[in-house]
Amino acid sequence: MGCSSCNCSTGGGCSSSDRGGCSKSGSCSSYKLNVFDWLNDIELPHGQTMFDCVEIRFKNSRKEFYRNTEALSLNVGDVVAVEAQSGHDIGIISVTGELVKKQMRKAKVAFDSEDIRKVYRLAKKGDIDKWVQAQQLEIDTMYKARTIAIVLGLQMKISDVEYQGDKSKAVFYYTAEGRVDFRELIKKLAEEFKLRIEMKQIGVRQEASRLGGIGSCGRELCCSTWLTDFRSVSTSAARYQQLSLNPQKLAGQCGKLKCCLNFELDGYVDALKDFPDTNLKLKTKKGQAFYRKMDIFKNMMWYSYSDEPLKFIELKLNRVNEIVKMNKEGQSPADLMGFVEVKEVIKEPDYANVVGQDSLTRFDGKKGSGKKKRNNKNRNNNNRNKNKNNRNRNNNKNKPNNKKD
Repeated sequence: MGCSSCNCSTGGGCSSSDRGGCSKSGSCSSYKLNVFDWLNDIELPHGQTMFDCVEIRFKNSRKEFYRNTEALSLNVGDVVAVEAQSGHDIGIISVTGELVKKQMRKAKVAFDSEDIRKVYRLAKKGDIDKWVQAQQLEIDTMYKARTIAIVLGLQMKISDVEYQGDKSKAVFYYTAEGRVDFRELIKKLAEEFKLRIEMKQIGVRQEASRLGGIGSCGRELCCSTWLTDFRSVSTSAARYQQLSLNPQKLAGQCGKLKCCLNFELDGYVDALKDFPDTNLKLKTKKGQAFYRKMDIFKNMMWYSYSDEPLKFIELKLNRVNEIVKMNKEGQSPADLMGFVEVKEVIKEPDYANVVGQDSLTRFDGKKGSGKKKRNNKNRNNNNRNKNKNNRNRNNNKNKPNNKKD
């Protein structure tokens, strides 16, 4: 019933796609919406029956809860036909058992809510075939819908289309900066595709999550891999982390501030509780020193005197707090240099190469051929012999002639 790395039961294989799921069912076991069932191996108390609701995953980030009224044997990864507003839809079981209660509490859905629809049956082969055909129509439908919206002059962007499992309805997801009157668009789309149309507006963060992409860190976007909730991100998060307020570096693919600015924010906020106010000046007998910069996790701060702004004085956090306490008590130290911790410089020991003075790179040079060396040696010998002969000839000329006449 599907590939080993995929929970889908379509009978087909699984291949990675830009939507982060299976090419057949649109979902894979490594998808971000999967939940580890840590209650799977825990037996229920005696006399208690299994919870009758299940969590079902549809395309992209859509998850809903359905009631198993027929007491079907449902497991994670089963493809089921469920009740829809009109007709039926096809989805994949993502969570069963007692863990569904935890998920419903997290989503603030009442256990006895009448809005919870029913699970009809396990999907048949005909249901799955129609479902796969509907998914194959989504991209072409999106492009045609974009063309119609441009012709009508609507200021909107259709980013995704989701067909219902029985091909009787399609949901068009779009983003827009303002209010859009798409009544004429719905008529055109209904005439073109011969099905019920629903328009759903989403934010730019949700659009980036559905489309996916690669972030500036070189990894796939967090919102399209594991992040399921979108908390507001403000510029104060960048200020706490002492980042430059550059919109081009702080903005993500969606054009908003990056969600990862919130990941380490709590650690910075907790660390900053021990630091004094940066607007507070340190009073000494030499003069007042003002704050220049800090290293939060090394607990270091740098100050400069007003008459020496280019000279940075490095102080430990505990020493700065000590000076602040003295100022509050009306006392002033003589100079900040008395609070600077002297760093001990460890001198590297001098040593000799006891093995030998040969260089480690003596063999790295380009080696010449042996024939060339021999030629050079012969040439040097010839030159040496010539010089020797010239010296002998000169000596003979200068030697006095003792021959008798």
